[in-house]
Amino acid sequence: MSRVSRRRFIGSALGSATLASVSAGVARSQQLSDVDVGRLGKTPHTKFACNVEMWWRKLPFLERIKKAASFGYPAVEFWGSHRKDPQAVADLTQKLGIAVAQFTAASGFNNPDKLDQFVEAINDACRTAKILKAKKACVVAGANIKGMTERQMHDQCIVALKKVAPIVEQNDLMLILEPLNIRVDHKGQCLYRSPDAVRICREVGSTHVKINWDLYHQQITEGDLCGHLREGFDQVGYVQLADHPGRHEPGTGEICYNRVLKEVYDLGYRGYVGLECTPKTTELAAAIAVAKADVW
Repeated sequence: MSRVSRRRFIGSALGSATLASVSAGVARSQQLSDVDVGRLGKTPHTKFACNVEMWWRKLPFLERIKKAASFGYPAVEFWGSHRKDPQAVADLTQKLGIAVAQFTAASGFNNPDKLDQFVEAINDACRTAKILKAKKACVVAGANIKGMTERQMHDQCIVALKKVAPIVEQNDLMLILEPLNIRVDHKGQCLYRSPDAVRICREVGSTHVKINWDLYHQQITEGDLCGHLREGFDQVGYVQLADHPGRHEPGTGEICYNRVLKEVYDLGYRGYVGLECTPKTTELAAAIAVAKADVW
């Protein structure tokens, strides 16, 4: 074994051993004092953003953000900003020294009758993003519309996104278009394949309109996660994960996230990866599993 490869092997082995010891500690007791909780989110390759809609769900919203920070996560993400106080979120995240990676801005812009509403929602999202100091906001195409083909709905998405592209460019807010899955969670949605999302974003042709590449949805819809990532990487604006089946943390399903996250990293992605997954047992066990997925 060469000296360089030996160093790599030893470093990898030490990292795995450290995480294995943390896992063993959790197996013995679920007390937070058993592990260095504050370092779980400080992973060497991937910057994870904890989805505080799905983690610590029994706590008040702002308390969930505090929990994410206490686990060492550098950012949080959440769904719609309605029924939330953006200024309170901004004040808290600034105090904690973490970022808002992205939030959900709008849906339903596959409907030509709702174009004006979509423009209004994006203007509102730009105002919210400035308060939050967030650089990305998720948009969802919408449910199937009676009388329109899938292609017609996708083409209407292009029309709508071209309409708002100058607005988000001026405000330096990236819209991230999320293809969902129709087999498990989102039956009746019109956009659920990565090639279709890639086509839409390429035709819009804006630096501020890209894809929210949710690996959970794409595993269900099409598989070949690394292959599709390579084919559409020029349009990746954000990445999310959950294992399948179950939509829990890595290691609870069929996806080899060590391999997939390495692919994301090797392709050059350095943005946040959203943890849009529900912890299968506890947030502590889930955070350890997430950290283990970043070892390669």
